[in-house]
Amino acid sequence: MNATGALEGLPPLRDALAAHGIFANKGFGQHFLLDLNITRKIARLAGPLDACVTIEVGPGPGGLTRALLEAGARVVAVEKDPRFLPLLAELQDAAPGRLTVVQADALQVDERALADAIEPGAPVRIVANLPYNVGTPLLIKWLTGSLLPQSMSLMFQKEVAQRIIAPVGSDAYGRLAVIAQAVAEAEIVMDLPARAFTPPPKVASAVARLTPRATRPSDAELKALEAVTREAFGQRRKMLKSSLKALGGAALCEAAGIDPEVRAETIDVAGFLALARATQG
Repeated sequence: MNATGALEGLPPLRDALAAHGIFANKGFGQHFLLDLNITRKIARLAGPLDACVTIEVGPGPGGLTRALLEAGARVVAVEKDPRFLPLLAELQDAAPGRLTVVQADALQVDERALADAIEPGAPVRIVANLPYNVGTPLLIKWLTGSLLPQSMSLMFQKEVAQRIIAPVGSDAYGRLAVIAQAVAEAEIVMDLPARAFTPPPKVASAVARLTPRATRPSDAELKALEAVTREAFGQRRKMLKSSLKALGGAALCEAAGIDPEVRAETIDVAGFLALARATQG
């Protein structure tokens, strides 16, 4: 039996969860995506997976993992909850050599090192149904870190996904939109209702795909951008001359060519990058 055939021969996810007596842990923000038709669509939307290493965070019972393996991916799955390790071991047996399971907190791991352990220097795609409680800090980590993935296809609460793609001037526009759009082209490629999950969350979800821009701010510029957006949107109803007072206030705005009497939500990504560069003298 080939690898795909072995995967198709596995029991349904609901049966596997029941057999191991596993239920979603609200403390970890877990909501299981058990519909393989949906997970296969997510894998397709992620792009070609056979020529890279795919990192998945929070695989849980392995619904998306199955779809990624069926698509020919080599997967590194980072799972914090030890209850899922036996289910993921069954997937390892069904796809020999193509699934590495790492029990760890994804906020603490070095994804570049994990990928290099599979193939040094290999391109990386990140595909994940992210736990709701760590989705945003993980995205910021990947956007500003040294991994530089080819793409990220990530499921968030729909509200968070909308904040990632929000245009300047909209209610959802904020720090997350600025940092994400400074580094990547971002779009929502799939919406999912709450009923698609077990147990259903109280909110809808969406898959956002982020593709890195050809030119990227330097590490120093990104660090400065984080600081500027933190101050600007931390007091978003104030004028920039007030909200950015700790970083130079009106003088900083003038150095960047920005009107110090406007508010953060009116400044586009290029404007925030100018402010970030101005903090560097």
